[in-house]
Amino acid sequence: MARTTRQHPIWDGIALRRTRAAADPDSAPRPVALPATWDDEAAAALAALAPGAGPVALPTLAAGWIGRLLEKGLQAGQLDPARAPTLEAALHGLVAQRRGAPGAATWRGEARAEPRFVLNLPGFLDEAGGFDSAAYARAVGTAVEAADILSGGKTPRLRVGFADLAGLLAALGLAYDSADARAVATCISALSRGAAECASARIADRLGAREPAALLWPAPPAHCAVPGMALAARRALDLAGASHGLRHQGGFALTLPDAAEALLGAETGGLAPAQGATRFAHDAEGRVAERPTRAAERAGAQAARLLAPVSTAARAAMEAAVAPYLHAASPAPLARPQPARPLPPPRPAPARTQLWRVVVGGQRVTLQASETPEGALGAIALSVAGQRGGAEAMLQAVNIGLARGVPLSDYVSAFAYARGSVAGLGAGPVEGDGEILCATSVLDWAFRRLALAYLGAAESRALWPDPRLEDCAADSATAPGDRGPMLPLPLPQRPSPAARRRFFRLVG
Repeated sequence: MARTTRQHPIWDGIALRRTRAAADPDSAPRPVALPATWDDEAAAALAALAPGAGPVALPTLAAGWIGRLLEKGLQAGQLDPARAPTLEAALHGLVAQRRGAPGAATWRGEARAEPRFVLNLPGFLDEAGGFDSAAYARAVGTAVEAADILSGGKTPRLRVGFADLAGLLAALGLAYDSADARAVATCISALSRGAAECASARIADRLGAREPAALLWPAPPAHCAVPGMALAARRALDLAGASHGLRHQGGFALTLPDAAEALLGAETGGLAPAQGATRFAHDAEGRVAERPTRAAERAGAQAARLLAPVSTAARAAMEAAVAPYLHAASPAPLARPQPARPLPPPRPAPARTQLWRVVVGGQRVTLQASETPEGALGAIALSVAGQRGGAEAMLQAVNIGLARGVPLSDYVSAFAYARGSVAGLGAGPVEGDGEILCATSVLDWAFRRLALAYLGAAESRALWPDPRLEDCAADSATAPGDRGPMLPLPLPQRPSPAARRRFFRLVG
């Protein structure tokens, strides 16, 4: 009997926020609902994981794939009916706590895709700053059981792995290229393999063994920086070795990330090093801003040291530490990490603000310039009545450049005489500015106005004079300085190529 899609009681105490998000910049935003504490990156990932283009709520979407999984397991005899409620609660709990989830194909209901399950390592940090090894081992077991059902019990090698090792190491205060970090990664990998084989052995006890128990593997470190992790890893391996047989040839494998990792808040896939201490994100007003990464927030004052760029040799050493416990080779990194940058210092409060209100080609425009204590231009804001988002992303990029020392003259040279179509805004006479009479676009007026205010009026008028009024017409196709010579001109004696083409004839 088919199961109905219902929200599990685990979600009842979790406050949700509703927003609009798109899977990528080219997609139309769709309404999404997710836990109130989750960020906009998770909202975009949720939009990518849900099929279709309509509204989506995380509890309902999770109930969909979990319900399909339980129904499939019950019909195939892979799942004991008495076990179903416990497995259902465990899967909902992993998603709600951002600890684990299946890959994107499972969320979208793509039955032919090979299933995968990923566990977010920072999600198992406890309140004392340690790692909850027992909860992680249980999660691996749940993931193996779910992956076996998703594969129809026919796949000999399951793909259950972890993500964001770099984020976990940063939270533990360990540099990626250190012996202590490699010891932690080794212990986590040994624990993952042992827990996966224990889960496979439990399935084999009920449905029959297909593989002998593994008896040989490298001994994990006797000690590591996380209390209890080394002991938990050894016990898991010993318990797996004492089983009567396994259902699968392998279960622990690292896979390439997809939107599932983003939903969980994992910033790196598998054992990849951190990408840096900062990232670009949208603030509450939709503007682009540079923010600390989650790894940097966990690392605190040590972020610059812990998230420094690592060498190829360091990455190879980490792979060598983890590889003996994998049931499949680790995928090659998609790209070498970018060099980490230190967190930007807090920007001082503006000492003064200038405000201009004008009308450009019939559009009301407001330009605000915030100055640094030294009197230099610090940031700009531009708004056009009746329009939203026309040039916001471009101006945010300009503000980031100004904060990092890009000269204002470079931006004026780039945007002066920008056409209205390029800027997404209108053109025409300027009312309310006695020094600029007309503009080819709102951006043209704004940057020439900034040049007059901050680069010297006389020099700016010489470098960027007012265009002719006809150049500011909305349908003008050329910018000042781009006009070709005017007629009359001496006409060529030979016909033009276009004219000569009239006499061409195809022959067979």
